[in-house]
Amino acid sequence: MLPRITIDTTLVPGGAEMRLVQRGRDWFIMLGREELMSSRMSGSEEALATLACDRVRGDARLLIGGYGMGFTLRAALARLAPDARVTVAELVPAVIDWANGPMAEVAAGCLADPRVDVVLDDVGAVIAASPGTFDAILLDVDNGPDGLTRAGNDRLYSAAGLAAAKAALRPGGLLAIWSAAPDPAFARALVRAGFGVEEEVIRARASGKGARHIIWIARR
Repeated sequence: MLPRITIDTTLVPGGAEMRLVQRGRDWFIMLGREELMSSRMSGSEEALATLACDRVRGDARLLIGGYGMGFTLRAALARLAPDARVTVAELVPAVIDWANGPMAEVAAGCLADPRVDVVLDDVGAVIAASPGTFDAILLDVDNGPDGLTRAGNDRLYSAAGLAAAKAALRPGGLLAIWSAAPDPAFARALVRAGFGVEEEVIRARASGKGARHIIWIARR
């Protein structure tokens, strides 16, 4: 069996250590012993983009919260028109460094696409500063509403966070949220926030296999 090799480490806000790990051609981003993401599992992250982009105009303006390994961004770019705009908000600068460095083959040039702007900031701050700006906001932050990396992410999914996201959307815009697991209480919170909600169950792997993840499409 091929060994796992730590390529780099960084600290996330709050002090936890995040590691970029390689095993053969596979990549992993780890938080302690938790595997946050893997290059072998892209299906639900891609679905986050395709489900959203299929419901908005081709020239839409999108905000993606959390670059991850770029699966959501690349899937969105494949769906969107040449005059679309995509803002990627990534809190951990090393994640972008990894995409432009050791994981450049996985990134496949998506960060250099002229439609893309990268903002090294908390997506919550970008949302709060952008009233009436986006046709769609795609959140793949932490592990979904039941976060792992930092307690500060919880505010994105609070009543105040949902209200801020709604205010940042244009009329008819949508909020798409990825989650590692079902969360009926959060689905009800979306409805209380005034969204029309669809819930999709998506397999983790592009092959249609793997764990079942949840994507909520919440229409303003």
